[in-house]
Amino acid sequence: MEFAEVLRRRRMVRNYDPDRPVPPEVVQRLLDHAVRAPSAGFAQGWGFLVLEEPADRERFWAATTPDGGGRERWLAGMRRAPLIVVPHANRSAYLDRYAEPDKGWTDRAQERWPVPYWYVDTGFAALLMLLTAVDEGLGACFFGIPPQRTQAYREAFGVPAEYDPVGALTVGYRAPDHRSPSLRRGRRPVDEVVRRGRWS
Repeated sequence: MEFAEVLRRRRMVRNYDPDRPVPPEVVQRLLDHAVRAPSAGFAQGWGFLVLEEPADRERFWAATTPDGGGRERWLAGMRRAPLIVVPHANRSAYLDRYAEPDKGWTDRAQERWPVPYWYVDTGFAALLMLLTAVDEGLGACFFGIPPQRTQAYREAFGVPAEYDPVGALTVGYRAPDHRSPSLRRGRRPVDEVVRRGRWS
């Protein structure tokens, strides 16, 4: 598929065919592409938890789903996904990397960072998985783990303290889906969001 077509087709898919697992070679390509993401200082401070077994996926939903909230329709379609990948960011990997001699810093001060690149880079990796899913004829959705459920998620899967989940991706073959009401807002035109030469 041409890259422009991958971009055009990319959308958040919230309903999947539960009877069509993602082939192992496709899962591997998703992960191989994720680690091609850029990272500050080539720190590569990410970690990916891959959940393919039904019991693991059920444990994920039990740990991360808040009680109530009126999201039953959304959750029903998302729970049908045969694959969940949780990308994690490791801040320590970046602080350690930039305290190495070739970077010129002598400490691990977080204040030196203009933004937390450990999250940015892990987001890049997640985007590469989203685009790879489209190229493979699959659907995918990136969504957040509610903060009040993060500890339950960590305990359920033994996630080390230095790794922060930045969200999760469901991946699978698309099933009929409802359009998000947010799409009624429309895509903002390029001229509305781009400034050239000077902001004002």
